[in-house]
Amino acid sequence: MKQSKKEKIVETLHKKFSKAKALVLTDFRGMDMSAMNELRSQLREVSVEYRVVKNTLMSRATDGTDMSLLKEHFFGPCAVALSYEDLVSPAKVLVKFSEDNAALQVKAGVVEGRVVDLAGIKRLAELPSREALLAQLLSQMNAPAAGLVTVLNGVTRNFVGVLAAIKQQKEEAQADNSVS
Repeated sequence: MKQSKKEKIVETLHKKFSKAKALVLTDFRGMDMSAMNELRSQLREVSVEYRVVKNTLMSRATDGTDMSLLKEHFFGPCAVALSYEDLVSPAKVLVKFSEDNAALQVKAGVVEGRVVDLAGIKRLAELPSREALLAQLLSQMNAPAAGLVTVLNGVTRNFVGVLAAIKQQKEEAQADNSVS
C-alpha cells in the first residue's frame, strides 16, 4: 500500500474514532467470509460500522482519541465496531454473535471515554434497548399521576356508593311506611 493511501486511511479512521460514542475491539481469527458478512449485516441493521484495519494503521489513527486507551489490545487480527449513536448496540450484537460463533472474540471497548473489559461489554449487552429504557422511565414518571387519578376516582366511587345506600335506605323506609 502506498504511503499516501495509508495516510488517508489513518486520517479517515481518526475522524471516525473521534466521533464514535462506543468502540468495541474484536479478534476475528478463524472466521470464514460468510460468518463475517453475516456479522457485518447484523451490525449494519443497528447502525454500527465494523472495520478490519491493520494494527499499525489503527494505532496511528487512535492518537488523540478515546480509542488510544485500547492500544495494548492491538495484536493479532483486529476489527473495530464503531457506534456513533447507541452505546449498547455494538455490545449486544457482538456478544450474541460470539456466543453462536466461537471464532469471534470480543477483546475490549471504549464507551464514552472509559475502557470497558469483556465482562463490562457483556453487562452492556444485557441492558434493555434504549426504547425499552425510555418506556420504563415514562412508566415510572406516569405512576404518581395514575395513583392520583385512582385515589380521586376512589373518592367519587365511595361518594356514589354512599348516595346509593341513602337512596336504598329511603326506599326501604318508604316501603315500610306504605305497608304500615
